[in-house]
Amino acid sequence: MTTWSISGHYMETCNCTFLCPCITSNLSARPTEGDCKAAIALQIDKGVKDGIPLDGLSFVVMLHSPGAMAQGNMTVGLIVDDSASDQQVDAISAIATGSVGGPMAALAALVSKIAGVERRPIRFEEDGLNYTVSAGELLEQACEGIASAADPKQAICIDNTAHPVNSRLSLAKATRSRFHVFGINWDDATGTRNAQFAPFAWAG
Repeated sequence: MTTWSISGHYMETCNCTFLCPCITSNLSARPTEGDCKAAIALQIDKGVKDGIPLDGLSFVVMLHSPGAMAQGNMTVGLIVDDSASDQQVDAISAIATGSVGGPMAALAALVSKIAGVERRPIRFEEDGLNYTVSAGELLEQACEGIASAADPKQAICIDNTAHPVNSRLSLAKATRSRFHVFGINWDDATGTRNAQFAPFAWAG
């Protein structure tokens, strides 16, 4: 029986140069910088867990992998919108860590450290193929989708991936990627780094 479901929009930036090799190697390739630092931001349009409404809340899964993701030993931390109640934070934490099943449960086996939870005001903005997310002083990231010549209103996509958020990802480049939280530090505005976005629908 489904005890929770969330759906909405997602965007992510990481420290790999475009295109991130993790996606096209089923997580087995060495990240372009040797390690992986990523911020996986999700805005919940509709959501509920055990009767607790989650509509309108956002959260960011911060991730560090010291080498290829498939080798494990990853550190994960969570930033949750500070408008969330304690019950809502607990519900989102359970979903984001995979402890209640769903797509993140498969990733949980590769995680050796849960770094904790921070609460900050999260702003998640979408404008066509452009996304911007901020979480107080901890995170600021933005990306620009790579428009398809076949339909400039749509980004070029990669399909049938093993990514936990969605198997179909719209490709983008990070125009800004800055995070300093849980010992995960990154700051780049070169426009050469990887990003992606997609709708998502999870349940467990």
